[in-house]
Amino acid sequence: MAAPALQQPSFLLANLKVDSTTKPFLQRCQELVKVIDDYTAKELHLIFPWLVESVFGSLDGVIVGWNLQFLQARSNEYNIVMDFLDPSGPMMKLVYKLQAEEYKYEIPVSFLPGPVKASIQEGVLPDCPLFHNKLQFPLSGLQTLSLALNPFEYYMFIFASSLITPKNYPLGQHVSSLDNAYFVLVDTYLKYFLPTEGSVPPSPFADNRGSVSPPAPRAPSVPFAGYGIHSTSLLKRHISHQPSVTADPAAQEIWRSEALLQVFVEIWLHHYSLEMYQKLQSPQVKETFTPTEEHVLVVRLLVKHLHAFSCSLKPEQVCSSPSAHSHASPLEEFKRVVVQRFVQQKLYVFLQHCFGHWPLDASFRAVLETWLSYIQPWRYTGENTNPQTDQNKGVPEKWGLFVQENLLMYTKLFQGFLNRVVRIDLVNVKNALMVFRVAKVFAQPNLSEMIQKGEQLFLEPEHVLHHRQHRVFLTPSHGGSFLSARQSVVTDRVFRVKSHVYGLEGQDCQYKQMFGTELRGAVLKLIQIIAQARQTAKRISDHSAEVAANNSFMSWFGMGSPDLNYTFNGGEVDDTGECVKKTHEFLERSLDYLCQIFRLNAGQLSQLMATLGSGQDDGNSRQLPDCVQGENGLILTDLGRMQFGGHMEALCSRPDFLGRLGRHYLASPEVKADGRQRSPETRRTAERNRRPRLSLRTLASYRTLLMLLFLYLFGVLFSFGPISSTLLILTGGFLYGLFITLFGDKLKSQ
Repeated sequence: MAAPALQQPSFLLANLKVDSTTKPFLQRCQELVKVIDDYTAKELHLIFPWLVESVFGSLDGVIVGWNLQFLQARSNEYNIVMDFLDPSGPMMKLVYKLQAEEYKYEIPVSFLPGPVKASIQEGVLPDCPLFHNKLQFPLSGLQTLSLALNPFEYYMFIFASSLITPKNYPLGQHVSSLDNAYFVLVDTYLKYFLPTEGSVPPSPFADNRGSVSPPAPRAPSVPFAGYGIHSTSLLKRHISHQPSVTADPAAQEIWRSEALLQVFVEIWLHHYSLEMYQKLQSPQVKETFTPTEEHVLVVRLLVKHLHAFSCSLKPEQVCSSPSAHSHASPLEEFKRVVVQRFVQQKLYVFLQHCFGHWPLDASFRAVLETWLSYIQPWRYTGENTNPQTDQNKGVPEKWGLFVQENLLMYTKLFQGFLNRVVRIDLVNVKNALMVFRVAKVFAQPNLSEMIQKGEQLFLEPEHVLHHRQHRVFLTPSHGGSFLSARQSVVTDRVFRVKSHVYGLEGQDCQYKQMFGTELRGAVLKLIQIIAQARQTAKRISDHSAEVAANNSFMSWFGMGSPDLNYTFNGGEVDDTGECVKKTHEFLERSLDYLCQIFRLNAGQLSQLMATLGSGQDDGNSRQLPDCVQGENGLILTDLGRMQFGGHMEALCSRPDFLGRLGRHYLASPEVKADGRQRSPETRRTAERNRRPRLSLRTLASYRTLLMLLFLYLFGVLFSFGPISSTLLILTGGFLYGLFITLFGDKLKSQ
């Protein structure tokens, strides 16, 4: 992919390719370190694209690279890789060495994210400064367009793309959690180039030529969307206010922070166009790119660090007065606007797509936590606070502006979460935990009021805008680099909120209030689903306890279940009872939090529960006989004891064989053939005893118990187990009943 002016054969490159297949990994890395130190930039220029692809893999997935996503800390190669790729390591030294000589490397436009590629091929430059003044126009047409990137941009582009490029990995390899080399490298690069303390360390080959050249002003006739004539870069704007270029070394180095973030955001988030989202907001829309769980987890790492980076802004720079920023360092300026200018729009569309298209399983937890991390920037202020105390204290008032300028992140995505959660099994502990997490976050004191305030600002009449032009501020990244978008005109919070909503949803959007009637009805439905799932979890828990208590007794008959986990499919294999207990706790607390968020009092909640209970009672009443509630549970009434009597009487009154069999098993044993009773009794009692009923009094006879004991012992002599003996006794009893039914009358007559 290199594009030198004259392509010359490189014997160094040929030797390195041979060594990569014959020498051990440690020896190869040691030789690469020596090559980077000893050779000139002109010679290293020819091996750079091959070396980057051999480490991270090629953009087409053919070259796998070092498999950083499978490299664990326990691996022998882990420390070697991390030292080689460290921001101060040999690989970055090579990048800076080439950067000082202004070498360029080509990336085909076909490997860019879908919306970026489509925009460029249509002749419209994307709104990210990363792509300005980089296009290479070949003679063969627009289909072979490419970007000419400097070494740092090229390195970060391949590094970021390796996360989402499909590769043919060896069989048996599985991506680990968050301790693989790639994830750790992302974290390391973010902390180094976007530091929360101090400034970005200067490169060892500092040179003015290494700076990113600002995009040149364009003629108004060029159809470049979202950009005007004031597209100056951060570096150019800052240096224009400095008496000397060397007065502030950070002015020469801040471009790396901007370039790194632009690459990460464009490669990881910009896969869904805003126009496509605005026109086709439907779960049925199929798009070519599908993010993986690991991809989303890396995005969450980016979000968390950007919040920490932004929150490390010095207090005197937080205010919005332009004069307060005139003498601020470039890094402080960057911190002030980094989240809103770079991340907000693309992350919103990315999360919206995930909410609508992600499978309905527990892997959605990665998307959920990414969302919750973004909407809680106060968690990343660096202050050492007790989480429990911070939860009770609530959201500080200073975050009200962030909530208002990110209103859709709270309200629209909450609606998307509601649409998902009503379609999943909340008895599953992992799903119940997700509901609990969202409810707990939104129940933080002051947050609901901040969201309502933002909705009130958006619903203000249009005349409050004083005839301002809406469309100028539709795109959060308007104006080239992020500094050019900082306009002192945008001081009205009403205008900010409206610009935010219209910019993401379009001018004709139909906004649904989070605390409006429609969404409140959906929340009430969710509360009923949670209550029903909670009752189901309780029944499962009670049943599991009952099975566990009876298991030892039933095991004597060989009927005990060796695995009690069949009672709950959603739990883990070895702690089903604990999972159900946690499910009940999560759902119980979720109900409390939802009542706090939407201000449901105890009476309203009781009414919902009564409605749910009455529906369940109607269903149970068709299955249970008449009973009353006692101290120890339900107790049968006299009516309940006799409610199945009609079926018995109908059976015993039949003249056929089934009627005779029923009379044998159900007729009163206390009534003799002559109709005389064995003991004095009232007429009512006698009448009741004459009715067919099932009596187990025979089993209380000593004679019967001794006979059963004899039969079990007899079975042991013939090597019959308890189950086999029980089945034989039941079969014998049934056959005896059949014999008496068939031949009882003949025997009596004889």
